[in-house]
Amino acid sequence: MSRVVKLKHVKREIELDDFSQPTDNQEIVKIISSKGNNLHEVESALGMNKFLVSMPTKFRKNVWIKRGNFVIVERIPEGDKVKAEIVRILTDEHIKEFTKDGIWPKEFTKKRCHEESDDDLDNFKGNLNRKTLDVSEEESSSSESE
Repeated sequence: MSRVVKLKHVKREIELDDFSQPTDNQEIVKIISSKGNNLHEVESALGMNKFLVSMPTKFRKNVWIKRGNFVIVERIPEGDKVKAEIVRILTDEHIKEFTKDGIWPKEFTKKRCHEESDDDLDNFKGNLNRKTLDVSEEESSSSESE
């Protein structure tokens, strides 16, 4: 199978509207970082523990995942360091469907409150790499009148 044909099949599999739920030995995890050699460190919703997962051969050099993406992994019983293998890479449509079905882990929900208060603005120091010009109001008003 040529590289182009393989890429086409892998992309089709990822974009396929397969919204099947994870089985008993599968779980939804979040990618924390890439460790090289097709290994990724992930964070589990169950207990929030971290472990390594491997990317299967069909995804290598065809699909890139980055920090913050979600995947479904299947546990490897004999794994010491690498404890699971990636089964499916989740897209935004998968996440919406899983949330609607109620199987999305509560630990991974995106609830961010951006409440600004005056205290937050007082602690803002600006760019420390630039010189600040202290212009008093009297100097600026006298230069404007001239």
